[in-house]
Parts: sequence; structure tokens; C-alpha cells
Amino acid sequence: MQGFGKILILTGIVLIVFGLLFIFFHKLPFGKLPGDIVIKKGNFTFYFPLGLSIIISIILMIIIYLIGRH
Repeated sequence: MQGFGKILILTGIVLIVFGLLFIFFHKLPFGKLPGDIVIKKGNFTFYFPLGLSIIISIILMIIIYLIGRH
């Protein structure tokens, strides 16, 4: 169970870093990746960053794999 706690802490740190990147570097090209879903109808806009979600998922899987190898 101690390893799971380390994974949660590391995941939280990674999310904080990504959040800070989005706040301070809002001009990064993450908002317009292939696969992102954008629906605009009148004054309503729905945006789901599918491409970014896949990239973050792959990065987290690699990090968790590297931590679990010990």
C-alpha cells in the first residue's frame, strides 16, 4: 500500500505541473491537437481535449511503469 501512496503523490505533482504550465503558458499548442472535439451551437461551446487526454494518459502510464519496476 505504501507504493500506491507514492504513485498518488507523484500523479498529483504531475497534475500540478501541467496545471501551472496551462496557467503560465496558455499559448502552448495543447488546445488544438488532432482528435480534440469542439461543438459550437449558438452561444454554447463544448470542448473536450481528447488528443491531450491520450497524451497525458500515455505519459502517466510510462511514469507508473517506471516506478513499478523497482
